[in-house]
Amino acid sequence: MRVALFATCLGDTLFPEAPKATVRLLERLGCEVDFPAAQTCCGQMHTNTGYRKQARSSVRTFVEAFAGYDAVVAPSGSCVASVRHQHAQVADGDRALTRAVERTAPKVHELSEFLVDVLGVTDVGAYFPHRVTYHPTCHSARLLRVGERPLRLLRAVRSLDLVELPASEQCCGFGGTFALKNPDVSVAMGADKARHVRETGAEVLCAGDSSCLMHIGGLLSRQRSGIRVLHLAEILASTEGEQR
Repeated sequence: MRVALFATCLGDTLFPEAPKATVRLLERLGCEVDFPAAQTCCGQMHTNTGYRKQARSSVRTFVEAFAGYDAVVAPSGSCVASVRHQHAQVADGDRALTRAVERTAPKVHELSEFLVDVLGVTDVGAYFPHRVTYHPTCHSARLLRVGERPLRLLRAVRSLDLVELPASEQCCGFGGTFALKNPDVSVAMGADKARHVRETGAEVLCAGDSSCLMHIGGLLSRQRSGIRVLHLAEILASTEGEQR
């Protein structure tokens, strides 16, 4: 299967370990992974802020960069949700772009979706001897409805102690531009989430979006909690000889 990695803006600029771990994991599972160098932003930030017309160039670049692949995989429920739910809206009125979106968007998968639904695996051969709690990010849970897929993958990791996160369904408060426009509310919501994480006694907080981990992790760091944050891909790519 010819697979393309969509690294996402945040992964490319701030959290490269998540897309790098995604590649290691997929190659370990027998996928041929390409990185189309022409890829840029999915356009979510522009669309969410009301600049739908300006987002069209990003959508056009996306469909051109990822044309012809069997699947496109991203370590981000948020960006995948944008591709699958917003690209058609942005392309509306441009017939050629709309057709390109219709061909490309169904092939774009969040990592846990791809592993469980496309490759049909839950045990990816990972080893991670730590106490971990999982935060289901809003876009992955509400728009993509990934459900139990990440938890099924984590439960199959050897030596991993998975503990339930209280009030896990509550938003962490990041929300992209929401955190910029409503910083006080964002921090208050993040503080609640950080408190629930501390209550678990976990060593590591895991999620499928680096943006949420950035927000919660910043609060946990300022609280000197000692709790690390790691992307789901980093845990699933971990093996006995490669421990973090």
